[in-house]
Amino acid sequence: MPRPQVASDPPGTVSDLAATPAAPQKRLDARRQACPARRILGMRVDATSYAETADLVLDLGAARAGGMVCVATTHMVMEAFDSPDFMRLVNAADRVTPDGVPLVWRLRALGLRHAARVYGPALMSEICARAARGGVSVGLYGGTPAVLGQLRDLLRQRFPGLEVPFALSPPFRELRAQEDAEIGEAIAASGVGVLFVGLGCPKQERWMAAHREQLDCAMVGVGAAFDFLTGTKPQAPPWLQAAGLEWLFRLACEPRRLWRRYLVGNTRFLFHTALQGKPS
Repeated sequence: MPRPQVASDPPGTVSDLAATPAAPQKRLDARRQACPARRILGMRVDATSYAETADLVLDLGAARAGGMVCVATTHMVMEAFDSPDFMRLVNAADRVTPDGVPLVWRLRALGLRHAARVYGPALMSEICARAARGGVSVGLYGGTPAVLGQLRDLLRQRFPGLEVPFALSPPFRELRAQEDAEIGEAIAASGVGVLFVGLGCPKQERWMAAHREQLDCAMVGVGAAFDFLTGTKPQAPPWLQAAGLEWLFRLACEPRRLWRRYLVGNTRFLFHTALQGKPS
């Protein structure tokens, strides 16, 4: 599997976490508020970058300030469109990145000409590279036990020095209250600064929002990134991704599971964004 492209560090943007173990609160607040954004069918999407999002995540993790980052697709937008409660929790996230290329196009149409894609698997690699340099440990929550074992080994090989003290595959059912409490305690006890959550949308966003006050690590919902990085699921060729047709590739790979999401959801997204038009 080809290695995802990781953005290089622009001068003056990388957090030197080894030298500054806790980011000053003013700087953290400035990072949270500095990113331009637009509402797409009511859901906030930020015109951020790999470097900017990774810096925010690692500052949150180093400061033990908690927080959550959502990696947004058209599917997430339609989930929010259909559920005011879900829209509120996504809009309250510290960062909502445009993972789907159609969201990038929409941000540009809404006046943010510099908007660029921040793809979940590549963002995860970017964060891990910086975490390894800064001595911030990461955790993994989601996926299957086999995938987690492969991913843990892969991350340690690709990013020497990266600590991954927590990796858990939860059961594919609703957790009992006691189970959920024990998982939260295990995450906290592991001391991870960043927790990657791969439960799929909208489950992972709801889980992060529900645990935001309990956990002091930064949480990043990365969807199918665990499977993509390990090669368990194939990624669309770069030219299909750039053309905004990654959904077609995924539909061809998993038609029974994804047909409603893409054929119905994407059609609804196009219809409602056409009605939304451009800001006056």
